[in-house]
Amino acid sequence: MTVMELETPRLRLRQWRDTDLEPFAAMGHDPRVMQFFPETMTREDSDAMAAKIRALIDERGWGFWAVEEKGGAPFVGFVGLHIPAAALPFSPCVEIGWRLAAAHWGKGFATEAAREALYSGFRALDLEEIVAFTSTVNQRSRRVMERLGMRHHGQVFEHPSVPEGSPLRPHVLYRLRRQEWEEGF
Repeated sequence: MTVMELETPRLRLRQWRDTDLEPFAAMGHDPRVMQFFPETMTREDSDAMAAKIRALIDERGWGFWAVEEKGGAPFVGFVGLHIPAAALPFSPCVEIGWRLAAAHWGKGFATEAAREALYSGFRALDLEEIVAFTSTVNQRSRRVMERLGMRHHGQVFEHPSVPEGSPLRPHVLYRLRRQEWEEGF
C-alpha cells in the first residue's frame, strides 16, 4: 500500500516517525490538550495509540497523519481521516479529526491541515461524506468544523467510549457531503 503524504503551504501531513513519540506523549499528558477527553494519557497508552495509527496508515495508505511545520516544528500533532472503532449511531463512517500541541494552537494549523485531508478524502478516496464529532462543550473543535464547512444537524449522542455520567459524554455530530464540499459549502 502506498502511504499518502499531503502538503499545504505551511505543513506536511506524513507517516509517523519514532521521533514523534516523545512530543506526542507530552501532548497526551497535557491537561489543556486533553481537556475534552476523559483523562490524560500515560506514555504507554500514547505509544500504543501512535503504533495503531501508524499501522492503520501502513494498511490503508491514509489515517491520522503526523503534522510537521515546514521549516519549523518537526511535530505539531496529528490531523487526518479515520474509521472509528466505537459503535456510533451513525456508523459506518469516516471521520476527520485533529489534535495539536497547545503551543501550536491559534495559528490556523488544524483548519489548514484538515482542509487538505478533506480534499484527499473526497478526491483521492472518493468518499461521499466525512463526519466529525466532539464533546458538546468543545467550542474550539466545533469552530474548526464550521470553518471547514461542516454542518451540525442537531444530532447529539452519547459517546460509548466516554464514561456514563461524564459531562464529556454528550457529543455533537457534524457532517460534510462531497456535493456540499464541491459546491463550496
